[in-house]
Amino acid sequence: MKKTLALVLTLCLLMMTAAFGMAETADDSAEAAAFMDSIKGTYEPLFPVITKPEYDQIWLDPCIAALGEEAAPAAAEMLKSACNGTIYGQEAIDAFGDGSNGAQFDCLFINGVYRITFDGMTISGVNEKGETVFSHEYTYTGHLSLAGMMDGYLFETADEDAGEFRYFYMMADTPATTYHLEFRYGSDKENLAKYNEGPYAYWLAAGFPTDAGEEMIRNVITLFCEENLTKEQAEDAA
Repeated sequence: MKKTLALVLTLCLLMMTAAFGMAETADDSAEAAAFMDSIKGTYEPLFPVITKPEYDQIWLDPCIAALGEEAAPAAAEMLKSACNGTIYGQEAIDAFGDGSNGAQFDCLFINGVYRITFDGMTISGVNEKGETVFSHEYTYTGHLSLAGMMDGYLFETADEDAGEFRYFYMMADTPATTYHLEFRYGSDKENLAKYNEGPYAYWLAAGFPTDAGEEMIRNVITLFCEENLTKEQAEDAA
């Protein structure tokens, strides 16, 4: 599986969002508000949930269909690990450089956040003890592009104490479309638009509804595998 690790890194960044490109509309604020309404709920990090051992067969099935029995286990493990990193920012840059020789994306929630709740234009987060880490009301400020690869909605709070929660940069994914969320948050919108540079390098949070059932787990794993394996096969055939 030539070039697989570097390819999966890129695919992990794109994940399933590429299919939901964002076009400018006459009323972007209304579009952004409708998006926020569509994602109401509480979320936990996606990959620690879907990479539990009990879901191994769900990862294997699409890999077997695409690559055959022999190659499937290695492909499944690589797909599972590509977005299951635990370092980002300068630590990840020191470890991975520009990513051309392989890397892992950190898709966890950072800055002490365990779960995040979206409730219209109010976003809040708690730690593992259930204590509030942040809670702010946000306003849509425009679209932002992540390294020219995919566009998202940028929200900002006016609260002066927001710190690393000043901006939320939301990709277009929803539980109804790709069964998960993708987003970033931080204090510097320019750095939020970079993927392998700056303090947020190699980090893109992936959220999963805390009330998700087995069907949604199967759906998000299957879609992730099928999207990535299809692109990998096309790359190898080129």
